[in-house]
Amino acid sequence: MVARAWGLYAWFAGEWDKRWFGFATGHNGVRIARVLYALALIAFGLSHFFHLHLTAPLVPEWLGWPVGWAYFTGCTYLAAALAILTGVLARLPAALTALQMGLFAVLVWAPRAVSGNVSAFQWGEFVATCALTAEAWVLADTYRDAPWFAVFRRASPAAG
Repeated sequence: MVARAWGLYAWFAGEWDKRWFGFATGHNGVRIARVLYALALIAFGLSHFFHLHLTAPLVPEWLGWPVGWAYFTGCTYLAAALAILTGVLARLPAALTALQMGLFAVLVWAPRAVSGNVSAFQWGEFVATCALTAEAWVLADTYRDAPWFAVFRRASPAAG
């Protein structure tokens, strides 16, 4: 969530902020927000492996193979983190992590909320998942000017 806040600050910083906190605004600020987001994705991905006993039971029964889905989504978070950290094909994984988190809210938490079978802790998890989905969307939007399948973004020779 810090990454989302930093990304928004970097985008909307005024002249005073740019003058006194230039390192945290503009392109540099957006890059810092992306790195923070990627580090969070590493934590999300690893948690799918280290806390499999908590992740697998959340997979809806109709999807089947809960352990496989837990491992798969953990791998996708790690792959997205790698892409964002390196800048290689970063836009697509950034958008797909937003979709993945949104689907988690829709497929896991929404049915439980509708059925009325949710604890206070699970309500908190539902709200957190919605907030994380918004964060992922904001960070994915920082790539809006990048091609979907960009491998590198090199500075132009004129920029020196």
